[in-house]
Amino acid sequence: MIFLSQTLMVRGKTEMKRIENATSRQVTFSKRRSGLLKKASELSILCDAEVTLIIFSQKGKLFEFSSSSTNKTIERYQKNDKNSRHDKTLLEQTTEHLKEEAVSMSKKLELLENSKRRLLGEDLDSSSIDELEQAEEQLDLSLRNIRARKNQLFREQISLLKYEEKVLVEENAELREKFEISPRPLFIDGQEDENPQTQKMEVETQLFIGLPRR
Repeated sequence: MIFLSQTLMVRGKTEMKRIENATSRQVTFSKRRSGLLKKASELSILCDAEVTLIIFSQKGKLFEFSSSSTNKTIERYQKNDKNSRHDKTLLEQTTEHLKEEAVSMSKKLELLENSKRRLLGEDLDSSSIDELEQAEEQLDLSLRNIRARKNQLFREQISLLKYEEKVLVEENAELREKFEISPRPLFIDGQEDENPQTQKMEVETQLFIGLPRR
């Protein structure tokens, strides 16, 4: 009778550190290098990817794999890396410029707020003589501009009223002209009636004073 036995061997997790034994290190390098090259080849075939793998041993021996051309892939990498560095540099410059602009705008807003408060007569205790004189000049200039604009509006309003007056005068003249041309109505008061019957009636109703005639 033959008994068959099967021994299960569980591989433990390999600790990632340098192998001190030179022979073991060389064996591990050869096995893993072959596996890595195989995986690179499979990746390029299965996924139609451009893959280049370069390995140098501890003694400086070169091992490489390339799905197309190692030099071509390296040139492509350098070009892409150069563009990436350029984009990164451009992004950093743009970011720095935006930061400077934000700081500048913040300072300008602060100056405008301070100027606004001085023009409103607020926070004058912390203002210097030059700042107060500058605020006074700004107020004088603002008043002159306000008066100039107000006078301009007055002149425009006066011109509009004169135009409307002219239109009314012209319309009045047209109405007067139409009225004078139209025929006048007949007035009966103070005029003699030409109707004989009316005259006859007036004669018959006259009163006589004195003795009656025989």
